[in-house]
Amino acid sequence: MYKRILTSALAVFLISATCVSKDNVTLAGNVILPRPAGIEILDGAYIFTGEPTVKVARKKGPAESYTLEISRKGVKILAADDAGEFYARQSLAQLLNAAKKENGPASLQCQIIEDYPRFPYRGLHIDVSRHFYSIDFLKKQVDAMAMFKMNRLHLHLTDAAGWRMEIESWPRLTEYAAWRPEANWKAWWNGDRAYVEEGTPGAYGGYYTKEELKSLVEYAAERHITVIPEIEMPGHSEEVLAAYPEVGCGGNPETHADLCIGKEVTFKMLEDILDEVIEVFPSEYIHIGGDEAGKQAWKTCPDCRRRMKEEGLENVDELQSYMIRRIEKYVNSKGRKIIGWDEILEGGVSKTATVMSWRGTEGGISAMNMGNDVIMCPGSYCYLDKAQDAPFLEPESIGGYLPLEKVFGYEPVEPTMPQKGLDRLLGVQANLWTEYVPTESHAEHMLWPRAAAIAEIGWSPAGSKADYQDFRRRALIAMNALKDNGYAVFDLENEYGERKAALSPVTNKAIGRKIRYVKPWHRSYPASGETSLIDGQCGGWANNDGRWMGFLSDINVVIDLGEPTDIHYIGATFLQSAGPGIFLPERVEISVSDDGRNFTPAGQCFNDIPVSDPNLIFRDFNVICNEKARYVRYMAFRNPAVSAWLFVDEIVVN
Repeated sequence: MYKRILTSALAVFLISATCVSKDNVTLAGNVILPRPAGIEILDGAYIFTGEPTVKVARKKGPAESYTLEISRKGVKILAADDAGEFYARQSLAQLLNAAKKENGPASLQCQIIEDYPRFPYRGLHIDVSRHFYSIDFLKKQVDAMAMFKMNRLHLHLTDAAGWRMEIESWPRLTEYAAWRPEANWKAWWNGDRAYVEEGTPGAYGGYYTKEELKSLVEYAAERHITVIPEIEMPGHSEEVLAAYPEVGCGGNPETHADLCIGKEVTFKMLEDILDEVIEVFPSEYIHIGGDEAGKQAWKTCPDCRRRMKEEGLENVDELQSYMIRRIEKYVNSKGRKIIGWDEILEGGVSKTATVMSWRGTEGGISAMNMGNDVIMCPGSYCYLDKAQDAPFLEPESIGGYLPLEKVFGYEPVEPTMPQKGLDRLLGVQANLWTEYVPTESHAEHMLWPRAAAIAEIGWSPAGSKADYQDFRRRALIAMNALKDNGYAVFDLENEYGERKAALSPVTNKAIGRKIRYVKPWHRSYPASGETSLIDGQCGGWANNDGRWMGFLSDINVVIDLGEPTDIHYIGATFLQSAGPGIFLPERVEISVSDDGRNFTPAGQCFNDIPVSDPNLIFRDFNVICNEKARYVRYMAFRNPAVSAWLFVDEIVVN
C-alpha cells in the first residue's frame, strides 16, 4: 500500500523545471512547497539512473518531523513517525521530479533537510452543500493536499442548499432535502428555495452513501489526512426543516431556518444523526457549525421560551449556548470533541470546545484567552470564494478580491494573543464556500494555488518563511505539476493583478484639506477614517480592502479647499457588486460654494446600469466644469429600488 502511495506522489510531480535555473533546480529551497524548516547545502551530487536508493529509519523528534539526507551514496530518511516518513517522501518526490532527465542519469545536490510542522492542524474546507461534488473529486483534492502536507479535510456536508450524507434513521434528509429543482444556486436562493423528491426529472443535487464516505476516509488516512465532518446546527437548517418541519419553531423554513431548541424531538434527531456520523468518521473532532443562527423565531416560540424558563436562560444567545453544551456533552460521551464556528462563543461555551475563527481574528483571540483551542481561518485571508484576479477575468464569485499574495501574507500569530497560551492555536484552514462554484473544475480553479499558500503558512516555521516572490516561483512549479495531472488550477503565470487605479496615488487638489460628513459612513466600512475620500488613494477590486468607504445612507460631504480654487473636474468612483448588496447611486449632485452655506450647482449625473447586472462594475460619476470656489459638495443618492450599500473610494477635485 505504501509503495502505491509513493508512486502516486512521484507521478504528480512529473514536471518541467523551466521556472528555475538549471544550476540550482535540485535545491530544496528552490523546489519544495511548503518550504522546509532548515536546509544545509553540501558539496557534491548524488547521481542515479532510474529510482534512487532510499533508506528509512526512525528518530526522536516532534510529530510529523523528518530529516532528509542526500549524499553521494544515496538518500536517507529519518522520520519521527509514519507521517514524517510520508512527508519526507513528498519532499523527495518534488526534488526528484525537478531533477529527472529524459535520457541518461539524473542528479540531486547533496543536502540535508530538517523539517517539521509549525502547527498540528493544517486544514482545507470544502462546501459540498451548495454544489455537490463527487467522491472522486474529493479524493483528487486529497492527493493535492498530501503533496502540500495538509492534514485535515473539513467537509461542509449540510446547509440550506442540500443535505449530503446518507442518514438511515432520518431518510427524508436525502430523499427530499438533498435535491432542488434549480442548479443555479443564486436563482434558487432568490426564488422560492424549493426542494424536490429524489428522482424528480431535472432534480439537482446528490448525497454520499456511508460506504462512499468510508472510502474517502480510508483514502485520506492513507495520506495522513483526517476527514472532519460538519453537520450544521442550529442555523443553516432550511433543508432539514423542509424535510422534517416538526423540528422547527413553525413558519417558513426560509425565514425561520433555525432548529427549535425547545423540542426534545430536535435533540433526538441530532443525536441520531451524530451517531451515524461518528460511525462513518473516526476523526477526533466533529464540527457542529453554530454560525449565523437568526434566533428570531426562538424569541416567540412557546417551546423555546419554556426551555429558557426551565433552564434559567436570560436570552436567545444563552439558549444557543445551552444547545451547544448539550450537543458537546453527547459528542464527548462518544469519545469525540466538537469544533464550532466562532459564534458558539455567544452565550458562553465550555473550555473543551474548539473554536474556528472566521469573522476576523477577534473571536479566536477571545477563545484563546478563555482557554479554548482555536483554528484560525479569517475570511479576509482564508475564504477562497473571492476572486483571485481581476474580476473581469474571473468567473462570477460572491464578491471581494483575494489574490495569492494576500493569502500568503497572512500571519496567524498576533501580538494580542496570550503568549503563554499560544499552544492553543492549533493551526490554520483554507475555506472554499461554493455558492458561486457550480463545477468541480471551477472549484479547483478557486482552490489552487491559494490553498497551497495556507499549507505553507501552516507548515513552515515563522522564522523560515520565504518572501512572496520565492513562494510564487515554487508555486508555479507546483501548479504546473497539478495541471499535468489534470487539475484546473488558476493561471498564476498570467495573473493580471490589482486594479491599476489602486497602484499609485491620484492627483487631487482636495488632498490634505478639510472634509465634513453630513451623513456618517458606516462603522463597518470606515476605510482609513475621515480623510479616506481625499487621501489620494483609490480602491482596489475589493470593497473591503480598506480604501472603499461604505454607506447605508445617501452620501453628503462638503470639502473645504481652504481658499478659492480653480476647478475643472469633480468626480468619484463607485462600485457595484450585487452579491453583497452594493449598488451604484441612482444619481449624483455636485455643487460649489464660496462661503460653505450657499451652493451653486456644478452638474449632476444619472445611473443607467441596472441592479440586475451581475458583474463587478466601477463607474465614475463626475462633472467637467469651469468654476472657482472654496467649497465642494458631493451628494450621492441611493437607488430607492434596493436596500443598497454605497461604496466610494476618492472624491477628486482638479
